[in-house]
Amino acid sequence: MGVEYIYPEFEVIRNENRCITCRVCERQCANEVHSYSPELGIMLADETKCVDCQRCVSLCPTHALKIAKSPCTYRENTNWQNDTIKEIYKQANSGGVLLSSMGNPKPFPVYWDKILINASQVTNPPIDPLREPMETRVFLGKKPEKIERDKKGNLVCKLPPQIELSMPVMFSAMSYGSISYNAHWSLARAATELGIAYNTGEGGLHEDFYAYGPNTIVQVASGRFGVHEDYLMAGAAIEIKMGQGAKPGIGGHLPGEKIVGDVSRTRMIPEGTDAISPAPHHDIYSIEDLRQLVYSLKEATEYKKPVIVKIAAVHNVALIASGIARSGADIIAIDGFRGGTGAAPTRIRDNVGIPIELALAAVDQRLRDEGIRNNVSIVAGGSIRSATDVIKAIALGADACYIATAALLALGCHLCRTCQSGKCNWGIATQRPDLTKRLNPDIGSARLVNLMTAWQHEIKEIIGGMGINSIEALKGNRLMLRGVGLTEKELEILGISHAGE
Repeated sequence: MGVEYIYPEFEVIRNENRCITCRVCERQCANEVHSYSPELGIMLADETKCVDCQRCVSLCPTHALKIAKSPCTYRENTNWQNDTIKEIYKQANSGGVLLSSMGNPKPFPVYWDKILINASQVTNPPIDPLREPMETRVFLGKKPEKIERDKKGNLVCKLPPQIELSMPVMFSAMSYGSISYNAHWSLARAATELGIAYNTGEGGLHEDFYAYGPNTIVQVASGRFGVHEDYLMAGAAIEIKMGQGAKPGIGGHLPGEKIVGDVSRTRMIPEGTDAISPAPHHDIYSIEDLRQLVYSLKEATEYKKPVIVKIAAVHNVALIASGIARSGADIIAIDGFRGGTGAAPTRIRDNVGIPIELALAAVDQRLRDEGIRNNVSIVAGGSIRSATDVIKAIALGADACYIATAALLALGCHLCRTCQSGKCNWGIATQRPDLTKRLNPDIGSARLVNLMTAWQHEIKEIIGGMGINSIEALKGNRLMLRGVGLTEKELEILGISHAGE
């Protein structure tokens, strides 16, 4: 005890009148919070281990449990808040770097919530999606600058390889190893049923999932885990990961305890070995180097696959995107600083990068100003939470959006932000067999399909109300957006007017 003792963040409140000591909470808690005392004949709780995952609350048959935020805090101080004090105590006790998972929880502005959507009424009447056709399909890849026709007036279609999506949403990169086999399976099955795509992340592709190749984006990261010819040929597209929104400028690290069995074989590294991706690709130090890798991957796949370059949203993102658009890449994926992660240094997650809204608008405008917008498609990610976020992103210039945290929530994630521990009580961010079986892929994929089906309906309704009948007509249409409570500079970067103008 003493100075290193930190009072538990959460309290387990048990209604003794309802508790029947069935011990379900004990069996279900991977963090070993609950235990049974034979001497006392009651359930006990070690609250220091509780992460507020709500598993015990959800499964208690008599609803005898609830988890509450602890009221025991240090003396109020605006500059030295409780979290800051506790983090200093932890580092003073351990000498280690603080790790966190999921997205940035700090109260930075969420620009999606300060942007409103316009609607049509009289001169440009709305469209009824129930009675009139609405086109939510999108094609990602390089587009021609103009329409070409042959001597007979027929369209000449010589498009480079494209990704066809039934709606402008894809499941973002989450590697096999950081999430479980059943989670990957759920994503793959749902993407195939929906006619969209999911991303393998940097962990390679399990042999069982090659069947879902037409709806798979395979990723090539700095560690090159699981990358080989069959892997590259299996996917519908290849993504080069240069950066990630939750941790710009640094690499990845999957702890050795998660490198077991099929994860080890798929990543092509020994069991128990930490999977460390360097911060840079050691063969890429310029746009020219990136261009070489882009064309190496195109050569390896006989120019049949579009190549995506994924970057984190940082202050010079528009300049970086301009170079990528000239590198031969077909798609640019931009990941904002609120994006999720399995594990990242806390200081980097919470302080490095910029919001996706500002980055997306800046990139789209820069490419338009330079006359190269059609060279690439743009995919936006980093806390896309709803159908309205998707619509606003497309109006700001995106062709489609990546979602990850929203997809995990659909699978049952409770955002307890302890993914790095490998003790996910919902069977998602874990490799423990006793935990992974808690996620049923049949149920998981069905829930993902339900979520995306609902979003697609909402997208149709909202753009119909805007008097727009296709995603293509919405793309970059910033006239349909208005800001509320934003500064002149923010409005300028976003390229939208204030509400009332």
